Order: sequence, then C-alpha cells, then structure tokens
Amino acid sequence: MTDTARMDDLTAGAPVPRSAATPADRIWLVAGFAVAALTLLPVVALAVLAAQPTGDVWGHLVGTVLPRSLWTTVLLMAGVGAITFVVGVGTAWLVTMCRFPGRAFFDWALLVPLAVPTYIIAYTYVEILDFTGPVQTAIREIFGFRTSRDYWFPEIRSLGGAIFVMGFVLYPYVYLTTRASFLLQSACTLDVSRTLGAGPMRLFFRVALPLARPAIVVGVSLALMECLNDIGAVTFFGVHTMSFSVYDTWINRSSLAGAAQLACAMLALVFALLWIERHARRRQRFHVTSTRYLALPSYRLEGWRAGLATAACAAPVMIGFVFPAGLLVDYASRRLDELGDPALAAAVVNTLSLSVAAALLTVAIGIVLTYAQRVQANRATQLFGRIASIGYAIPGTVLAVGILIPLATFDNFIDGIARSTFGFSTGLLLIGSGTALVYAYMVRFLAVAYGQVEGGFGKVTPHLDMAARTLGRSSGRILFEVHLPMIRPVLLTALLLAFVDCMKELPATILLRPFNFETLATTVYNAASREAFADGALPALLIVMVGLLPSILLARTSARSFRDKSTERA
Repeated sequence: MTDTARMDDLTAGAPVPRSAATPADRIWLVAGFAVAALTLLPVVALAVLAAQPTGDVWGHLVGTVLPRSLWTTVLLMAGVGAITFVVGVGTAWLVTMCRFPGRAFFDWALLVPLAVPTYIIAYTYVEILDFTGPVQTAIREIFGFRTSRDYWFPEIRSLGGAIFVMGFVLYPYVYLTTRASFLLQSACTLDVSRTLGAGPMRLFFRVALPLARPAIVVGVSLALMECLNDIGAVTFFGVHTMSFSVYDTWINRSSLAGAAQLACAMLALVFALLWIERHARRRQRFHVTSTRYLALPSYRLEGWRAGLATAACAAPVMIGFVFPAGLLVDYASRRLDELGDPALAAAVVNTLSLSVAAALLTVAIGIVLTYAQRVQANRATQLFGRIASIGYAIPGTVLAVGILIPLATFDNFIDGIARSTFGFSTGLLLIGSGTALVYAYMVRFLAVAYGQVEGGFGKVTPHLDMAARTLGRSSGRILFEVHLPMIRPVLLTALLLAFVDCMKELPATILLRPFNFETLATTVYNAASREAFADGALPALLIVMVGLLPSILLARTSARSFRDKSTERA
C-alpha cells in the first residue's frame, strides 16, 4: 500500500481544515442552524401547548388514562423486546456461525419482514386467527366443534396478540445489527476460545454475546422505537398504549392541549429509553484488530440439529412475511377489478407525490447538514447534526401534535392578512395542501437520510476539497462538481429508504392529512377500521411490494460490505 493511499485512509471523512474555509462558507453554519431549528420546532410547540390550562381534563388523564396507558406501553415494549432479542440474536448466530441447509437463503430472507408495516401484519393476523379465519375454521371442521365455547383458542385481539405480531415483524432490527457484529468479531478471539475448550454454547454466551452487546442494544432500541410509534396495530388489537391515548384524546375527546400533555409524557419515555440505551453501553467499546474476517470458526450441523436450525430460521420468515403476504395476495387477486378504481388511483397519486417530495427534501437537507459539518468543523455543526437526528425517536402522534400548532398559527396569520388586505380567505395553506405532512415526514426520517449521506461523504478524501480550493472553487461548487457526483449511489439509497419510510408512515398521516385526502396507508387503515380489511388488501399489497425494495437493498449492502472487508489486507 502506498503512502498516499495510507494517508487517504487515515484522513477519509475528516473535515476540511478551517484555514481553507472562507467567510462565504459560514452560510453552511446558518443552514445547519435552520435545520436544527426546524427539527426542534415541534418539540418546543408541544411544550408550549402542554403548558396551557386544560381545566379538569389533565386531572382525568392523570387519574385514569395515563397510568393504564403507561403500564400497557411498558408491558408491550417488554414483550416485544424479549421476542426481538431472542429471535434476532438466535437467528443471527445460526446464519453466521453454523452451516446447515438453507443458511445462504435465510441470510437475507430473515430481513424481509421489514417490508411489511406492523399495522398490515396486525390486520392480516386478525383475518387468519379470528373466529371466522382459516385456522379456527379448520379446527372446527377437523374436530367437529360448532361454537367457540367448544374449544379454547388464544384471543388475537389482545396485548399478547400485539406482542406476538409486533415482535415477529420488528426482530430484523436486532438481527441486522447483531449479524453485522458477529461477522466483524475477531476470528482470533473466537479461535483462542475454542482452543481453551469452549464449546458452541459457552462460546456464544461467554464470548460472542458480550462482544455483540452494544449492537444488540441498538437493535432492540430501534425495535422499541417502532413499537412505541405504532398506532394502527394497537388500535386494531384494542391495546391502549400511550400513542393510542394521544390520538384518542385529540380526536375523540377534542382536547388538543390534553393530547399535548400526554405527548410530553410519551416524549419523556422516549428520551428515557434513549438514555438507558446509551448508558447501558457507555463503556462497551470493542475494537477489531484482525483482518481475518473469513476465518470465523463455524459449526457444521447435521441430522436433527440441522433440521432444528432450519426450522428456527424459517419460522420468523413464515410468521413475519410469508403468511401475511400470502393472505394479501389471495385477497388482492379477488379484487383486481379495483385497479381502475378512481379512489385507489387517487390514493396512489397522493402517496407517490407526498413520499417523493418528502424524500427529496429529506435527502437535500441531509446533504446540507452533512456538508455544513465538513466545511465548518466545530461543535455547533456537530450539535446541529445530533439535534436533527432526534426526529426518528419522536413517535408520529407526538410529532403531529407538535407540528399542527405552529403551522396552524402561520396559516391563520396569512389568512388574517389576506382578509384584511385583499378581502379574501387563503384557508389552510400549509395544513390543507399537505405541506404539514411533508414537514412531518422530513423531521421523522431525516436521521435515516442523514446517516446514509454522512457515510457517503465520509468516504470522500479531504484532499479533493483542498485541491478544488487551490483551483479557486467555492464550497458550493465543490459540493456540486465533486462530492455529489461521487456519492450518487449513496444518495439514491438514501432516497429509496426515505421514500419507503414516508410511504408506510401511518400515525402522522392520519392526524395531519388534509380533508378527503387518502394515501395507501390511510386507505388500508380505514378498511380495517370498518372490519373490511379485504377491501384494503390491494393497497396493502402495493405497500408491501414497494417495501421489499429497501429490504433487498439492506441485504445486498450488508453482504457487499462483508465481502469488501474480507478482502482487505494491509
């Protein structure tokens, strides 16, 4: 390896030296501040709204609603966390450290449940396991039962049902992070453990699992964030979580201030979860010093052990994707004539327009934020980046409450000026046009695009910035002429991930959509709400089909990253 290559590796991702910056570069600092302010605005508005008096509403909420919803939320998160931990870590260990029939297939197939939103999974399993569903119908036909009193069957519309369904659709978060950690663990460490007599179980519990603990904590935390954000599944299962309580207080009790107070309590729970996640791994830092990524010790399973490993990996894929997707295909195939339905076409157009606009805006802001840190390397730009990343941790219901107030205030202000000056009403410009939804999507998923863009910029050596500076290029021209062309694949990936996340988002969409404005997600939700999920099978299948794209992309990216690392040699 040449000295220049070594220097590029050492400085990759480093910011341009401050001496190279010009006074005009300070605009990037201002842009970073604006992005952070836009992200914090809903949180500040939420706090201001929650401080307003609500009469007897808050007393009622504290006495009845908050304790029950908080306890239900804790139980739901504990159950989902346990399932995602066991399934995610167990399958990651099997496909990484063991050899058995189907291992290569399950290596990527275990990610596909991410393609199905939790609310669609919930609707499908109620159809499958309810009294009139195929499972109970088959039981009655086989054993001759006539009514539900003749036999016992677990109630799917319950807290246990919600834990089961959400656990098997969210485990890929833990699988993905843990699998990556297992792949990158030093072969020397595991080899030494084997020479000291450690068997497979002891190697797993005493060596591999402690080394992977930081990655496991991150994966479980991501799963719990998604669990806390959900409103479609918990509503359908009749589980009154804090997210449902915010929605119910706002819509059914007509108390926006009370909803804001519950949202603040929910936000406190989110920040507590984030603190626990960081505190749990504050001193857990492990460094890989070996390049022997391909020499991981593996165990060849045969006989009943191989069959058990195959079944253990197949079960999550079947439960989290195959069964729900099969039902969707069956229902949708009976309603192909609805493809020409104007309502479905309008929902598709609305979904695409909102998701594309939000994805483009989110990636553009992610570029601005990342480049501000590159041009102006200081604590301020780093702080702006951290602030902009908190949106992903804010549940959609909480975000909707915080966004509604400032945008409604702005709409009323513009409308008042138009009335007094020109004699006509502008109406709700931002909320009525869908701008509020685009704003909510941007805040919610900025962390996704920002993480992708930041990784792309990190691979561009600062030497190119220095060379462009010597040729008289400004920071703006360097961005458009040097960086963006080089990181184009990363930008496309960020666009895809942001687009799919926006398309699947339900809580914020329900609360902030304009009147008579339907997306694919709300169409599915409305059909399930009136107990006619079959009517929403076609739009649900469209969501799942598009959602498969990032799952396949994640699998390919993960495999390619491992192959690249395995071929690196000093």
